[in-house]
Amino acid sequence: MIVITGAAGFIASCLVGYLNEQRFYDLVLVDDFSKLEKKGNLEGKKFSQKVERSAFISWLDEHHRGVEFIFHLGARTDTTEFNKAIFDELNLHYSQAVWNKCVEFGIPLVYASSAATYGLGELGYEDNHEIVEQLKPLNPYGDSKNDFDKWALKQERKPYFWAGLKFFNVYGPNESHKKRMASVIFHSYNQIVEKGSVNLFRSHRADYTDGGQMRDFVYVKDLVKVCYFLMQHRKDSGLYNLGTGIARSFFDLASATFAAMQKPADIRFIDTPADIRDTYQYFTEANMSKLRSIGYSEPFYSLENGVKEYVQEYLMQGKYA
Repeated sequence: MIVITGAAGFIASCLVGYLNEQRFYDLVLVDDFSKLEKKGNLEGKKFSQKVERSAFISWLDEHHRGVEFIFHLGARTDTTEFNKAIFDELNLHYSQAVWNKCVEFGIPLVYASSAATYGLGELGYEDNHEIVEQLKPLNPYGDSKNDFDKWALKQERKPYFWAGLKFFNVYGPNESHKKRMASVIFHSYNQIVEKGSVNLFRSHRADYTDGGQMRDFVYVKDLVKVCYFLMQHRKDSGLYNLGTGIARSFFDLASATFAAMQKPADIRFIDTPADIRDTYQYFTEANMSKLRSIGYSEPFYSLENGVKEYVQEYLMQGKYA
């Protein structure tokens, strides 16, 4: 059995689909399945059973002998939520419980960290264990992810293989339930459908043009391929960046969305809200040399190719991956 937590969510449901494509069907899906807005993400997928998130740790005590691997991708991901207790419960303490069970039962583990741990990027974007204690995330979500990374690195007892993946700006099918936390591509597509134009944040720095703020946008289909690689690799434990390694501007992203929809570009600019202006990231870019150094050699989707596929094969057709 392969266990996937957060299985009804964005990235995890795409991983379920990819594992099915690789002919893995004995999958145990863990989530809060009461949230009906995520139901479509799992339609048509093959798995052996569902386990409610609240019952998973006790389920693992009983069924661990049959578990081959755990992908712990479930988390509270709302960067606008500021109740630290929620993040402590779902992102820190729950993850600690999963980790400890993997140690106890000898189960390899891949878990979702986040590029949000890097804050404003004062120390760069290198997945170097030496800088983890010095990182300064910008919100409780980023803090919770970094808190777990710090905790994991300090543990004397670790799973025999583990990897924490620092996801950068992920986009792709199965994210509609995330609403305001969905990718800028998802929101750009809907703006174009509704009014024929896209609003981007104006730059409030002299060294960046309007819409010239840059992110490392990574297609979800690349993420799940890396997860699959690590499931087979099972050595070289540690934290790993997971982006494309190439920063692109929001202007490029909006232009690619218009091109995929075969519509003329109409890009407009609005002020960055005052409450986030001082902590707004103007640049992120994953250093991908560490993942490459352990043998991952697959190319990543370019922004244009990823957006084109996402828009034309999923958003325009109302399909799930």
